[in-house]
Amino acid sequence: MSLSFRARLEHASVPWLERMNRVPKPAALLVLLALLAVGIFAPSPWAGLAFVVIALFIGWLIFLTWQRLNLPERLMRFAVLALVIAVAVVRLLPRG
Repeated sequence: MSLSFRARLEHASVPWLERMNRVPKPAALLVLLALLAVGIFAPSPWAGLAFVVIALFIGWLIFLTWQRLNLPERLMRFAVLALVIAVAVVRLLPRG
């Protein structure tokens, strides 16, 4: 019997989540702040890529926690993800 996509992704995510849990919280915050700084201050293609990395990370965490969330929590997390994706698209597209 093969596992579902969710089960395979959850299983594959365990080592990454354990590593992230060992990273000091200030270091993780600094990485996020660095990505946000790149996203805000870097030229267009690099800024968009920084926001894409942030969106992928947020999307991964949302996917892992989706079943445990209630409706307001799902809506808030989806809104944050949608905002980050929108900023990434704006920063990736050339201005004309």
